[in-house]
Amino acid sequence: MGNDYTYTQNREISWLKFNERVLEEALDKDVPLFEKLRFIQIFYSNLDEFCMIRIGSLSNLEKEHSKDRDNKSNLIASEQMDLIFDKIHYLYRKRDKIFKAIEKEFRTKGVYHLEVDELTKSQIKALSTYFETVLVPALNPQVIGVDHPLPFLENKKEYILYELLSKETKTKYAILPIPDSLPKIIPLKSDIGHFFMMTSKVIDYFSEEFFKKYKIVSKTLFRVTRNADLSADDELDYDEDDYIAHMKKILSKRKRLQAVRIEVSEYLSDKVRHFLTKHLDLHAKQILYSRSPLAMDYVSELRKSLSNEFFQQTTFPTHFPRTAKDLGLGSHVMKKVREKDVLLSYPYDSFEPYLKLLEEASEDARVFSIQITIYRLAKNSRIITHLQKARQNGKEVTVIIELRARFDERHNLDNAKILYDSGCHIIYGMAGYKAHSKITLITLKEKDKWSYITQIGTGNYNETTANFYSDFSLITANQRIGEDASAFFKNFLMGNLHVHYQELLQSPRNLKDKLLEEIRIETTKKEDGYLFFKMNSLTDRDFIDAIKQASQQGVKVKLIIRGICCLLPGIPGKTDNVEVISIVGRFLEHARVYIFGKDASSRMYIGSADLMTRNTERRVEILTPILDNEIKAHILTFMNLQFSDNVKARRLKSNGDYERILSEEQPPFTAQKYLMEHALSTYRSKPSSFFEKCYQFLQNMLKK
Repeated sequence: MGNDYTYTQNREISWLKFNERVLEEALDKDVPLFEKLRFIQIFYSNLDEFCMIRIGSLSNLEKEHSKDRDNKSNLIASEQMDLIFDKIHYLYRKRDKIFKAIEKEFRTKGVYHLEVDELTKSQIKALSTYFETVLVPALNPQVIGVDHPLPFLENKKEYILYELLSKETKTKYAILPIPDSLPKIIPLKSDIGHFFMMTSKVIDYFSEEFFKKYKIVSKTLFRVTRNADLSADDELDYDEDDYIAHMKKILSKRKRLQAVRIEVSEYLSDKVRHFLTKHLDLHAKQILYSRSPLAMDYVSELRKSLSNEFFQQTTFPTHFPRTAKDLGLGSHVMKKVREKDVLLSYPYDSFEPYLKLLEEASEDARVFSIQITIYRLAKNSRIITHLQKARQNGKEVTVIIELRARFDERHNLDNAKILYDSGCHIIYGMAGYKAHSKITLITLKEKDKWSYITQIGTGNYNETTANFYSDFSLITANQRIGEDASAFFKNFLMGNLHVHYQELLQSPRNLKDKLLEEIRIETTKKEDGYLFFKMNSLTDRDFIDAIKQASQQGVKVKLIIRGICCLLPGIPGKTDNVEVISIVGRFLEHARVYIFGKDASSRMYIGSADLMTRNTERRVEILTPILDNEIKAHILTFMNLQFSDNVKARRLKSNGDYERILSEEQPPFTAQKYLMEHALSTYRSKPSSFFEKCYQFLQNMLKK
């Protein structure tokens, strides 16, 4: 029996709608001015990665003339590409309009991003001098011909393309790479404000002197995006030394993959368009016109050029994560965890207690070993320092570091070498499966008795992203969970993923089967059934169908999904009982929470896995049950607060579009803001007044 597509949608279009919600944050009047610019920067960065990975993958299939159909939209690759680029062209027009409005707002604050036609004579003279003395020595224009072929166009690098006419009236083309080493912006002196110009526009304006022998017919800034969807498992040899060399080879090869997008600053003539599409083997639809900068990498330079006073007035107030008094300075985290489970809720809670846990473990004589999985680390991470110290102090240290973490491969290679040189036991992932789990195990030995402290989280071990990613981190001394974690590391080192654990769920073994079984249990309860999930994305067809079946039996289903959601709610007779919201705000919603049932027998899991096929079948993921009733109540309160958001949340409609939730009958409520203001507590020796306040707040919301 074939798939039913009436309650599902294409994942790529769903993702583009997510990025549109990111872009729309720059329209929010309550978002400070410089933060609006940052949201546009995030929109750019997200779209770059989408083009390199998702369009890259579909482009491969299109070139192979693949007739395989997406199991959510029934579209082949070429049909998906048409829809994707239609949506991207629309998003570019929308972005240009928003960017123009923000530039106008900056001008009201005295910050002017100038175009050439706005320059005064004195500014042109100053820039001409700067061009001749600073820029010209770094520039290497090239006229393209038989003996000077089009050079390789690097990924995400800016160029200027010239259409030239020779004395013999022959059309020629020239190209001018803009070196990455040059500053992105050039400040201009002024007594009445902060003026600057993009370096690329300055070069574009003055570079005509390079082509005095020709008539310049047209010119445009342009930028190429290349496919980065290259599997590191291709031709994989898992011999240790060869694997590192293999990864370096993959990184080098990725730089030269097929182009998938061209962005241009000017409308192109048919002749120029044909030149680009022919040389880069692209369709015309893959050329995108931009009235905004082709890249937003100038934002960090702009920030440095602005006064601290201006920056403070145009950014979010500084958020200081809370450290519970019993986990702060002078406390003993290991002692506290052995008394009671601890839950940290980033970024409302500090990352410091986890770092302190590692530091204590590195020095504690009772600690026999520390084992950890690493996917994305911060630069100069203290985690590396603590693991090195543990090894120096004679602890056994095992690190599973995933070298295939996309765009972090080089960073992970460097950290793997540092840890290897420190004497740590390093495992470079597993063939065919990315190790995406977030688990740390501290093993203690006291008088021949073994005990464990286990940390399992929804986010990376990253001090930087913990300040703006919303994640949960459970630290527990539960013996059964510790025994499972110990068995997990042993099995991973033996290359064995097909193991059933007492408490933990692990993909690709039993995580998917167990969660589907939990959905079936709630489905049998019909109207008394209840599913409440939070995740980044939902794409796994098996889960989508299971949720649909639960809805058909009357089960209440609430989903908080930040990004891709291939399930459409509100389809009569199929997903009537499903509600889906997406929250996009100051912090990136990143936690994964799965709640089954609403009474005392409810089951709750948190961990690293989204309900995406890649997570449930092609990655090593870990979910842990929440066994502590107080922590369970804490997470449920958190989830209910988020589902009550009517400002930053958007509701998914049955046609795949998102709508705002706020109505005149309800007071505005932003969950992230509320949680910041109340410094959400994640550890109490007994039930806190915070839960009582939240409960009362939610009751009041329901009455209105």
